Amino acid sequence: MKRRVALIVETSSGYGRGVLEGIARFMRTHDDWSVFLEQRDLVKKPPAWLSSWDGDGIISRATTPELRAAVTALNVPFVELKDREEKAHPPHVRSDDEEIGRMAAEHLLERGFRNFGYCGFKREAWSERRAAGFAGRIAEGGFSCGIYISPWYGAGTRPWGAEQKRLAGWLRSSRRPLAVMACNDVRAQQVLDACSNENLSVPEEVAVIGVDNDALLCRVCAPPLSSVIANAEAVGFRAAELLSSLMDGGVAPAEPEAVPPIGIATRQSTDVVAIDDPAVAAALRYIRENACRGISVDEVIAHAPLSRSTLERRLRRLLGRTPQEEIRAVQIKRARELLATTDLPVEEIAGLVGFEHPEYLHFVFKKLTGITPGAFRGRTESPAQRDNIS
Repeated sequence: MKRRVALIVETSSGYGRGVLEGIARFMRTHDDWSVFLEQRDLVKKPPAWLSSWDGDGIISRATTPELRAAVTALNVPFVELKDREEKAHPPHVRSDDEEIGRMAAEHLLERGFRNFGYCGFKREAWSERRAAGFAGRIAEGGFSCGIYISPWYGAGTRPWGAEQKRLAGWLRSSRRPLAVMACNDVRAQQVLDACSNENLSVPEEVAVIGVDNDALLCRVCAPPLSSVIANAEAVGFRAAELLSSLMDGGVAPAEPEAVPPIGIATRQSTDVVAIDDPAVAAALRYIRENACRGISVDEVIAHAPLSRSTLERRLRRLLGRTPQEEIRAVQIKRARELLATTDLPVEEIAGLVGFEHPEYLHFVFKKLTGITPGAFRGRTESPAQRDNIS
């Protein structure tokens, strides 16, 4: 007889859908579950059906005190995925928010930034944990971090226009170039919108990274948004594994479990090196915007007030690469993106990234990555891998 399991998980966010993917992966090797999916907002009251439900187990991300009381009254195994409050009630599984913050900080520190900010939501434990991880790693690097927070839900929430003005004011008053971690992709999109309203160039003046790697949201952002890949699928899989054990009579872990993130999906919003030298910054911007036209170093020099030898010397000192090597790096990065996210043949990709002859793309690609374009495409089969192409 199949076990009846209720999933109270939102499908409106990329994270929630990732959790459900993990549960589905568990179910593919455990076919004794009959699942009812309740698609609910994270703050709604318990569903009306719950009080009379005759089931065997529940996994919930939409856990309120009322829902917990209702589940307790049912006396069925229950795994909580809620992350909005600091206090957790095992069995509980969530993302490792502190490590997410540290990973974002590492990404921005590697790009040479010295001015940092964190944009989050007030009274949200997951956002506060990410802020602590981010600011802590920034402090270890010898820098400080400005904080901007405001309510997400409920009392104190400002009208959208007023909120954007305050956010824009914070960005305007911060030293630039500024690197901002947003607590999630939704918050990051708000930061990008505020930058646009203030005519702040992204990523040259403000680099922005979000969390959750909601692929659709990240790609409709202008520019496309870099994001920490929280391992929501692993959270869902572990929750299902834990619930199965509890329904078999197992003992709940004494402490909540935190699942570490996968990595960074690097897109244009952080695709920059923070450089105080305006001439070198101008050259790098020209390379980034035009490398895939097959430009030469002479064209770069024509757009930067530096001699060839001076540009090469400064670029080597700052990045460890020559201008020609930087052009190739940008071309190969774009080739990797097209290989991972499209079905275009390699011959066509070669032309799109500025190589006249496909054979030369093969040569340069293998030299810089260690594998052929075809082998690289074969390795990028999962959604997380397709996005984690930095």
